[in-house]
Amino acid sequence: MAQRFMLSSARSKEDKPVVNPEDRPITLKNLAQRLGVSTATVSNAFNRPDQLSRALREHILEEARRLGYRGPDARARSLRTGQSRIVAVVLAETLTYSLNDAVSSELLTGITEVLDAHGHTLLLLSGRQPESPRHADALCHPGSASMADGFVVYGLMPGDRLINELPAQRPLVGVDFHIDARPTVHIDNEPACHAIACHALKKRPRRVGILSLRLIDESYNGPVSAEHRCLDAHRTITRSRLDGFHRALDEHDIDPTGVPVWNIDENTHAVCAPVIEKILDLPAEQRPDLLLCMSDRIALTVLTLAEQRGIRVPEDLRLTGFDGIEEGQYRAPRLTTVRQDSIEKGRVAARMVLGLQPAENRLLGTRLLIGESCP
Repeated sequence: MAQRFMLSSARSKEDKPVVNPEDRPITLKNLAQRLGVSTATVSNAFNRPDQLSRALREHILEEARRLGYRGPDARARSLRTGQSRIVAVVLAETLTYSLNDAVSSELLTGITEVLDAHGHTLLLLSGRQPESPRHADALCHPGSASMADGFVVYGLMPGDRLINELPAQRPLVGVDFHIDARPTVHIDNEPACHAIACHALKKRPRRVGILSLRLIDESYNGPVSAEHRCLDAHRTITRSRLDGFHRALDEHDIDPTGVPVWNIDENTHAVCAPVIEKILDLPAEQRPDLLLCMSDRIALTVLTLAEQRGIRVPEDLRLTGFDGIEEGQYRAPRLTTVRQDSIEKGRVAARMVLGLQPAENRLLGTRLLIGESCP
């Protein structure tokens, strides 16, 4: 079954609601009568906060909390109005990974910022599940995806079946992922990687290596060979980033086909580390002295493991990252990287789904940050 995660407000034991004197569940109509306002005003307090003054909304919500009223039922509202005011985000990875990853966490921040401002709720679905009829049923069940008014699909999905099961008539926006005939939000991956590689190659390296995010169509961590089947550029941003590196290498008279590439299946320290350890443990005359990394998490793992081995950065090893996460800019040596605005990427996708801006392909710019890891 697809993982689901509804965002809601936590409540402490001290906030336990009072018992309804009539010993019946309080309804929106009951609450409106108690407060002396219309049912539409109560509904707006939960679903359209921009329609009320802050004082009135807080008063309504406080009284609702005191009486144990949790708000209009999403399913009933959906049947009545055709809208649930729920937007689903379909994540390529597990919920645990996505909530802990700095880049996807920033994306979700941008999405929720827009949803909060317009009275919508966020539903999270994970696509990193075994494909089965039961999984497909979960996406179509009225209690999950089919209840959403629109969808943001983020990252490389494990297959097309999940996307095909989403209601075709609802707005859908892809982020870092192409979906036929649907708008997408991307960053300038190829030009950004070309720019950072050109910076790194100003000082000619003896040996270059590339540490890639998921590049091949199988679960694998290690060196990429000619036998591996690589994903095409239409399916993954990784190919665009690799193309940018290769263009820079070619312009600096370094044959890209002679530069080793290592595939890393998941952007976590635990998955990166075994691959990187084998690279850093090579004899000095075989070890790369420049590593172009497709994420800051990979680059930070290289930095940590290099320090443990007494390999100096940047004296013995220069390295670059990608993403511009805070951790890479706060530690020493500071990472040379590409900063992408993942929060704005989330805002743009959410605005498209809600119809607040045209649903069209968008390409957002990035910024080169020069740090001490590759001065």
